[in-house]
Amino acid sequence: MPDVQAPHPAPTSATPRWQGLPPVASAETVVLVLGSFPGAASLRLRQYYAHPQNHFWKILQALWPQHPLPPAGADHYAQRCDWLLARRLGLWDVYESCEREGSLDTAIRNARVNDFARLHGQCPRLAALAHNGAESFRHAPAALASLESAHPTRIDAVRLPSTSPANASWSFDRKLAAWGELMSAHVLLD
Repeated sequence: MPDVQAPHPAPTSATPRWQGLPPVASAETVVLVLGSFPGAASLRLRQYYAHPQNHFWKILQALWPQHPLPPAGADHYAQRCDWLLARRLGLWDVYESCEREGSLDTAIRNARVNDFARLHGQCPRLAALAHNGAESFRHAPAALASLESAHPTRIDAVRLPSTSPANASWSFDRKLAAWGELMSAHVLLD
C-alpha cells in the first residue's frame, strides 16, 4: 500500500525541501512511468498525479476502457495503484527530493536523483522507462546507466508528452496516441 505520510520540507532553507513519493512497482512491472517530481497537489495528498487537470489517469483509462479505473480520492488511491500494477505499469519520479516553490519543473532546485539500481531488483521484467515530459527525460541516461549497472539488460527510455496541465501545446488525443504507442510496443494493451 502506498505511503501516506505528510511531505517533509526542510526547515534550513528559505525554499522548502520536499521528499518525493515512494515507487509504485512490482515484480510484474514492464513499463515504469517516470515523472520529474510530484506537484503540490500530489505531495499534499501523497498520491501520484493528484491534480484534477492532469491527464495521466484519464489517458490510462482511455487506453484500457474495458477495465474501469477506481475513482479519484484518498479512499481509492490504493485501488488505483493496484489497477495500475495489474496493467504491468509502475510509477516513480527521477527526483527523490528537491527544493521548489509551487509545482513547475522550472522551479526545481538542488534535486537528488532516485536510486534506480535499487528499484531494478524489485522489477526484474522492466523493459522501458516512460519519461513523462522533458525534465524527466533529461535524466534518462543516468537512470539507464544505474539500472544497467544493477542488471545488464536492455531497457528502453522513451520521452512521452507530459500529462501536466502546463503542457497545453499537446491535445489530449495527441498525448493519448503517443502513450498508446508505447504501451502497444510493450504488449500491454489487452
